[in-house]
Amino acid sequence: MGDLAGKIVLITGASRGIGAETARQVVAADGKVILHFNKNESLVNGLIDELGKDSCCAISADFMKNSDIQDLWTKSLDWFGRVDVLVNNAGIYESVDIDSDFDSWALAWERTMQVNLLASVHLSREAIRSFLKSNGGTIINVTSRAAFRGDSQQHLHYAASKGGQISITHTIARGWGKKGVMCYSVAPGWVDTEMAREGAEQIGWDNVMRDLPLEELVPPKEVADVIVFLSSGKARHATGSSININGASFPR
Repeated sequence: MGDLAGKIVLITGASRGIGAETARQVVAADGKVILHFNKNESLVNGLIDELGKDSCCAISADFMKNSDIQDLWTKSLDWFGRVDVLVNNAGIYESVDIDSDFDSWALAWERTMQVNLLASVHLSREAIRSFLKSNGGTIINVTSRAAFRGDSQQHLHYAASKGGQISITHTIARGWGKKGVMCYSVAPGWVDTEMAREGAEQIGWDNVMRDLPLEELVPPKEVADVIVFLSSGKARHATGSSININGASFPR
């Protein structure tokens, strides 16, 4: 039996990148997974074909709509009667400059905060309320090294959203640990995903690569393996911690 045998894991942003690889590793560890997606239905359907319909289901939700966020949790509970682990992985990484017109600047901040921070907070609220009625559960926030070292001048809003996730992680761990609610954050650097590659194009590959001591992007599986380990319950006393996976580009 694997480390996640009998556990139900909800992964947001699961159609590609870190989310899709985490889904693969959850199933490999004998867990069952709920795949959240927004628009990439074909990708998530391919993942279901790969993993098997007995091991996963897919639920669509637009995180710009709070009603969709609430519905996602409700529908997740309907699938198997409970959720044991929430992985807040969904995120966007869009560029906006201080010299952009104010409306563009404000909209970029609103979108980034809503998808990266508020959606994870709203889902965490639902998870905590459910976990308190059972035997506890686990929340894992996929943040970023940007939460600690900042990001480029065009991604001030992204760094702020990820810093907020770190604070939420600390608060949840401190506030509900005695009730069996564990909360961790996983903070990758540049991961070899489509979103990261699109971001690297924005700021220049030379700028990205000169900052990586291992001279390569982080494989998504390494991030997924850490998430599965934290989901297993084998590191309860690490609750509140952030695990950095950035190839020593920002050791801390």
